[in-house]
Order: sequence, then structure tokens, then C-alpha cells
Amino acid sequence: MIYLDNAATTPMSAVAISEMTKVLQETHGNPSSIHSHGRHAGKLLREARQDLAYLLGTKPQHIFFTSGGTESNNTAIIGHCLRHMDRGRHIITTAIEHHSVLETIDYLVQHFGFEVTIVKPVNQEITAQQIQEALRDDTILVSTMYANNETGSLLPIAEIGRVLKEHPAAYHVDAVQAIGKVPIHPEELGIDFLSASAHKFHGPKGIGFLYASSADFDSYLHGGDQEQKKRAGTENLAAIVGMVAALKEDLEQQAEHYQKLEGLKSAFLDEIADLEYYLNESQHQLPYVVNIGFPGQKNDLLLLRLDLEGISISTGSACTAGVVQTSHVLEALYGSNSHRLKESIRISMSSLNTEEDLKQLAQTLKNIIGD
Repeated sequence: MIYLDNAATTPMSAVAISEMTKVLQETHGNPSSIHSHGRHAGKLLREARQDLAYLLGTKPQHIFFTSGGTESNNTAIIGHCLRHMDRGRHIITTAIEHHSVLETIDYLVQHFGFEVTIVKPVNQEITAQQIQEALRDDTILVSTMYANNETGSLLPIAEIGRVLKEHPAAYHVDAVQAIGKVPIHPEELGIDFLSASAHKFHGPKGIGFLYASSADFDSYLHGGDQEQKKRAGTENLAAIVGMVAALKEDLEQQAEHYQKLEGLKSAFLDEIADLEYYLNESQHQLPYVVNIGFPGQKNDLLLLRLDLEGISISTGSACTAGVVQTSHVLEALYGSNSHRLKESIRISMSSLNTEEDLKQLAQTLKNIIGD
């Protein structure tokens, strides 16, 4: 079996499993309890927060643990907008965002009378100038992803951050697909909120974090004082420790992994040079994702045939309840009538993949398409 759907989720690293197992076996106290068992758990929680803050170049009070990217996105967008809607009700986002951003903003539009400007890509790119031109006096939030989950394209985060230095709107960045792959220090980039999810960088599922430059946002989980009174509920200590261990390991080998994935992508494209194909990507791109189409080949059938051969890939976002749906990202990039919507597949790699994995994928594609 060959796993090439790492943009959906990654296998857990050995170090994350080891650190989580240790906590599960040795630490059963509640971090909020004041007895010795609770104090020990609380110490581990503080250390994990401090370690994560160090990795991001920030302070521990700016880190809020959540259940993952979706909760972090909801918390930042809803929490900020409801707290500050007296200043304005205009939001800017892009047409290629994850559903957990687009649908959260739509919730604010439908129930609280917000307005949204959705910036569409031009020549497969989103630019800082487009964001600047969309700004209004009543804009209170700009929300963009760092790297697209379907194509791997990178957005100009630093440039947008510089634009927003001259405007009071807050900047939220969904960094779920970028964290661990490229250097990210939110304070240097002008980011006010940053969302991340552990299972995208070889950590456990069901845990993530939100970086917030201040605690000036509303909470929508109530009933406890955890996470600076911003996220009620007992912290998932084992998963938090596993997440931080996984991210630390990824960042220590970040440059090496990036170079390896560039090599794997290049080798794979060389292997399929005899096939007719096109790439769905931008000028600025992560090598971890190859969104590729083969003319005349239906992506749903191609996915199934690869699966029968023991190779797991996808046609796009995993957050569609197991249903192959038309990609709103490719639709935004190429139009609703483009043949790419029904032909494109997503191959997403991690540092655990090998050149042999990609060679076998290439050979299987040649066998299938050559039938």
C-alpha cells in the first residue's frame, strides 16, 4: 500500500506516538486540578505551550489549544468579528479558501448581517494588491490561507501583512497546510490570528492551535476557564504533547524535507514524461502537492483504479464526507466549465514517502492510461 494523500492527513510520527504514550501511561491528572496529580499535568501543559510559542517565535499567552484547524478558523473569524462588529461588518477572503473559512464567514453573513468580498484568483494567483483594493473603512477582518490544500499554491502572506499594517483590519491566516513545511513566525509576518492542525504535520488528529496576537476575541465555548477563558473544556494533554513533539521534529528537518520533496516531485514528473498531462499550480508552490490532470481521464474513475492497485490519492479536499465533489478551488482558478474539474487528481506527499513510491505511482498511471 502506498499512501499519497498527506494533504488530507499524515501518518503519526514515532516521536509523537512515544510522547503521547508516555503521557497516557504516567499522567492522568486534570491540568486544572490543584492537587499534585493536577499540578504535574499543568506543568506538562505549560511546557508544551512554551515550546510551541518558542517554535513560532512568540510568547505562550498567544497560544490557544483547540481541536484542530476547523475550530481554530471558527474561533478566529467568529470570535473577532462578533467582538468588533460595532466597528464594521465587512470581511475579505478568497475564493480558494477551505470550507471551514468560507462557510464560517457565510454564517456571519446569514445571521449577523456581515458583508463579504471574495477575491478571485487572476492567472492562478491571489495578490496583495487585490486585497488592498478590496479594503473598506468598515473592513474588520481579512482571512486567507497560507498554502492551498488542493493545489499547494502559496499566497503572498508577508505582502498582505504589510498592506494591513496601514489598516485596522485584523489578519487571519489558515496555515493548516503550510505549518511545518515553511518557516512561519506570525509576528514577523503581520499575522493577528493563525490556525494550525496537528494531523497535517504527523501529529494526532483532533488537536490543533490558534495563535492570537491578543485575547481580544469572543469565546463560543463556555463552561470553564481553560485557555485564558477562551476555550472551555479540559485540555487534551496527551494530544497536545504529541502535537508539539511532531512539530518540533518537522521544523528541525524542515529544509531537508523540503529539498527531498522537490526531488520526489521532479522525479515523478520525469517518470510520466511520456504521458499527456497538465499541472494545476501557480508560480509560487509547495512541492508537497501535485495537482495534475490527464486529458480524457475521469478523476473519480482514476482514483478508484489507483485504489485497487493499492495507491491512495484524492481529487481534492477530504472534508466532503467521502464524496467526490467538483473542486471549488479549481472552479475559481479555471472556471465552472473547465474539463480540469473532472480530470484532476491530487497527489500529496510527505517526508515519509520514497522515490520508489512515486515510481510505482508513475508506472501504475502509465498502465491505467495506456489501457
